[in-house]
Amino acid sequence: MISSLRTFRSVALAFGLALVLSPLAFAQDNNSTSSTTRSRSVASGEKMKIKGVVVKRDADGFTVRDLNGTDTVVRLTDRTSVKTNGGFLRSGNNYAQTQILRGLNLEVEGRGGSNGELVADKVRFKEGDLRTARTVEARANPLEEQAKVTEGRLSEVEQNAQKLSGQIDELAAVSNAARGGAKAAQETADAAISGVNATNDRISALDDYVPQETAAVNFRVGSSVLNSEAKTKLDGIATKAQNAKGYVLEVTGFADATGNTARNRALSQRRADVVIRYLVEQHQIPLRRIVTPYGFGESNPVADNKTRTGRAENRRVEVKILVNKGLTQPAPAMNPGTSGQ
Repeated sequence: MISSLRTFRSVALAFGLALVLSPLAFAQDNNSTSSTTRSRSVASGEKMKIKGVVVKRDADGFTVRDLNGTDTVVRLTDRTSVKTNGGFLRSGNNYAQTQILRGLNLEVEGRGGSNGELVADKVRFKEGDLRTARTVEARANPLEEQAKVTEGRLSEVEQNAQKLSGQIDELAAVSNAARGGAKAAQETADAAISGVNATNDRISALDDYVPQETAAVNFRVGSSVLNSEAKTKLDGIATKAQNAKGYVLEVTGFADATGNTARNRALSQRRADVVIRYLVEQHQIPLRRIVTPYGFGESNPVADNKTRTGRAENRRVEVKILVNKGLTQPAPAMNPGTSGQ
């Protein structure tokens, strides 16, 4: 009996030790994977199909990492087809290119470009993977903002330590060029570090979009036809968008409270679609610059639905120009004291 208890105790201790050590082994595996990440260069004109997860996103493309830890830069064009995988005897749903988010598992098919990137002809993914990526993106953004603040503070401490220990090569070079003037060299180094920090802040904000301009066009009761006044407003918003850098358009449709909810939702969606068609056909706005339209129906009213004037204001489509936050921030200013004499 005592021998059996000792055997059971030994097995339990071994199992507990395995549970304690397993997270460490998992972390080591993750570190090993990250250390072996490499980049792929696609030959010009070479046809290729890759599967993986999106690890980086910018205005004109993204980076996908496959199961082998290889990163491939993918460039999007106006001809790139972005859809979900269809089932038996049905095709998938079309999506705007802005729906390609970090963390999305997908498949890309295309040909090599002039700079080693993959120019995408088709992008395919599952509806469930898109919902997962949206959830991850929503939860990751607040954490990333906090991490950026922490990283900036750590970077400042590290740079100050490097200055004090004399390990910045630029500081030594400027000091020698300034005839041994240590004070002038210190000021130059401080200005350079400040400029680098400001530039990094602009780059880190490229994933954030801020509204720059908003326009609303109104419709008749039960109608999704654009009148002349609506077209004039859309002409103006299209011109402003084309003069902006790194923009996307958010198009949302609405209806008043007259009629049933389902019919109002469908009507508001048709209104959003007709606005997008006008912008694309009359002003050649690229589809990759338009966020997937959505019809809210009678929700989110801007006026009282109990009055005739209020209902007229609620029968609308709102068009917003969203611009990358990083592109709206001012460029880092040069210190006048560092200019050449």
